[in-house]
Amino acid sequence: MANPSPGNSITLRVSAPSNFTVTSELAAAAAAAGAAVTALDVTESHHESIIVDITANTTDDAHAERVRDALEALDGVSVLHVSDRTFLMHLGGKLEVVPKVALRNRDDLSRAYTPGVARVCMAIAEDPAAARNLTIKRNTIAVVTDGTAVLGLGDIGPAAALPVMEGKAALFKQFANVDAWPVCLDTKDTEEIIMIVKALAPVYGGINLEDIAAPRCFEIERRLREELDIPVFHDDQHGTAIVTLAALTNALKVVDKKIHDVKIVVAGVGAAGNAIIQLLIAQGATNIVACGRSGAVHRNEEHTDAHRAWLAENTNPDNFTGTLHEAMDGADVFIGVSGPNVLGEEQIAAMAKDAIVFAMANPTPEVDPVLASRHAAVVATGRSDFPNQINNVLAFPGFFRGLLDAGVSDITGDMLVAAASAIANRVDASELNASFIIPSVFDPHVAADVASAVAAAAATSNERTQS
Repeated sequence: MANPSPGNSITLRVSAPSNFTVTSELAAAAAAAGAAVTALDVTESHHESIIVDITANTTDDAHAERVRDALEALDGVSVLHVSDRTFLMHLGGKLEVVPKVALRNRDDLSRAYTPGVARVCMAIAEDPAAARNLTIKRNTIAVVTDGTAVLGLGDIGPAAALPVMEGKAALFKQFANVDAWPVCLDTKDTEEIIMIVKALAPVYGGINLEDIAAPRCFEIERRLREELDIPVFHDDQHGTAIVTLAALTNALKVVDKKIHDVKIVVAGVGAAGNAIIQLLIAQGATNIVACGRSGAVHRNEEHTDAHRAWLAENTNPDNFTGTLHEAMDGADVFIGVSGPNVLGEEQIAAMAKDAIVFAMANPTPEVDPVLASRHAAVVATGRSDFPNQINNVLAFPGFFRGLLDAGVSDITGDMLVAAASAIANRVDASELNASFIIPSVFDPHVAADVASAVAAAAATSNERTQS
């Protein structure tokens, strides 16, 4: 069974008999039902009864019901209400707009709005580049999605994607002080998405494409990068590739292997898989086997998708034609950006000695991390409840902070590598071990280090261009 998670946290308000042992009995009953009790608060006390709030992590809704039943099975205990703490956090959304300037009197209003604002408008009309300094464009990006590839949930639509985009915007602000706003588009038409984003672009200093299904996401990103004068970053591709490279850099140090020597199996050949593979090859990887639903991508079949064709030509040097399970035999590294439970313990056991397993599908990884840890030397996931969380939040806030600070209009491969190196270097050699290959998402220095590295790479690229 899956481990209880804060993502399925509940608070049960319970009426119980008033005695000295009742709170411990309640905690024991919840724990016996598999819940991870995180708090127990007596909110009311009467001469014959008490009201207790029990907060606990569960695995899913069915598990929450079992916990409720276990408490109600105790003599004299009644569960009055069950609150889902995740849903409570999302009530009314997670974002708000707050003015940066005080509007205390007529003088303030005259400068922030009419008549004074007209002077600023005319300054921008005469010099459109001034908008970067005189408007929110200086520090604001759009988080754009069509809701077709949300987390591991698939095509759930723009409205259902909005909580994820809100969360993304909150992370931008929390970790890098970048203002971001969700833009969830009710269309799957590539040309229409490109047209809408181009029309919205004057407001924003950058575009973060998010959760758009492959292969359309590639064309959308390519066209927008060509046709806009602000940076366009597809987080599912480049953010994932950055943090994967950072984690692999340190994992290879732990097992004392070199990237050009190892066999790497990548499950998932969508946006993330393609970008990861390209970045790993750029860093010296020579033996990558990319696997889709039907097995390894190889050169014995014709590929109409340009990205599959590129993979066929640039990976799988032995032209292996088998399944994902067969590809795992003797592999040094597994990188999963596909779906839940595609591997079992048997496939991990078949890997090379001191293997590395990155099972990054969310919310359910490609293989149970506990089972994988029995055979692999280093195991990482995309989840926060296991060691080594490979999470894009390590990359995208600082990356955009660097882009906005540098005022650049394009993103280069050197910037991606610089960001990955900055993240990897946050783990000191004295700290590096199999359970700590990548810094915490709450490391306060990560975003600043990534921003500095990206800005420096941008400056170097600009110097090359000018010379």
